[in-house]
Amino acid sequence: MILLEALGGLAAVLAAAGVVYTLAAAYFIGRLRPHARPAQSAAVPVTLLKPLCGSEGGLLANLSTFLGQDYPAPVQIVFGVQDAADPALAAVEALRRAHPQADIAVVLDARVHGANRKVSNLMNMIGSARHELIVLTDADIAVEPDYLLRIAAAMAEPGVGAVTCYYRGEARAGLWSRLGAMGVSYGFLANVALGVGLGMARPCMGSTIALRREMLEAIGGFSALSDVLMDDFEIGRRVREAGGRVALPPFVVRHGCSEASLRELVAHELRWAVTVRMIDPIGHFGSVITHAVPLALIGALLLGAAPLSLAVLTAAIGARLWLKHQSDRAAGASSGPLALMPVRDILSFAIFLGSLFARAVYWRGARFRVSSGRRFFPA
Repeated sequence: MILLEALGGLAAVLAAAGVVYTLAAAYFIGRLRPHARPAQSAAVPVTLLKPLCGSEGGLLANLSTFLGQDYPAPVQIVFGVQDAADPALAAVEALRRAHPQADIAVVLDARVHGANRKVSNLMNMIGSARHELIVLTDADIAVEPDYLLRIAAAMAEPGVGAVTCYYRGEARAGLWSRLGAMGVSYGFLANVALGVGLGMARPCMGSTIALRREMLEAIGGFSALSDVLMDDFEIGRRVREAGGRVALPPFVVRHGCSEASLRELVAHELRWAVTVRMIDPIGHFGSVITHAVPLALIGALLLGAAPLSLAVLTAAIGARLWLKHQSDRAAGASSGPLALMPVRDILSFAIFLGSLFARAVYWRGARFRVSSGRRFFPA
């Protein structure tokens, strides 16, 4: 009984710290300014690199947003696939028909240069890029018409070596994808906003990585990342080592979530969590306080619903609802209903617990083991 009460007290204390964390994250999310007007004077010719693999939900709609840019300088888009039978090619052909004047190139190259298939694709594609400013984005990202103007404006700031972007989740395939989108918007985005706001995080994310060709060459090119699991993080780290700053403009792009099952959702999020644990084990363990509602619930149960434990639970729920409000306001849309927030929070806590013990991850149907050097190999 004493042990259970001690564990309940610990859970309640961690939950109380989580309430403070959640309110702080909501504050920093509220500081995003998605409607700020970008400067047009910074526009320069751009090559967009789009590595593709499969036709995930909403692929054509995602790609179309990059062809609807209000951008006064030339834009080249290079799509890369490694299989002639890849269904993503159908989406590219549909784009060509819809935008016959667009500068579109397709690289079909099956060569594999390491464990990271996306990086292999990029290595095959880079030779077709014609412009000095290169913008790399994942296939599941959708953007607004002023996206490239914002990126170019941030890139023109003194000392900037690369630009990346905040992103929110957008469901594409029913319940599980909605839970995935909520995890992105009300978990990941909150963590990034707080980390950046407090100067504790310097992210570089696959939602956007913009850099000049000379910087790409200075950090070793894509070939230096062929066996790296979190290639976006590694690019940011190398840019900073080369003396550049990674800028993070105050706007949000959309990350399409297309998980069709619980198994797919768990595998996806567990891969993220294990990767974060390998990069920053102390910070990952400390992120237990981000799970304020499950911790408060455990505390209330173990303490027999003592008044103080119930007060902490109430505060945790209120803080999470405020964070959701702030995130939806910054993004201009909701990623999921209030009714699913408890389910999302419990699932996030389960993923966190699983990530403390997992030694391998699943990526595109294959199993990989992760080394402490952030590289990964077939398991």
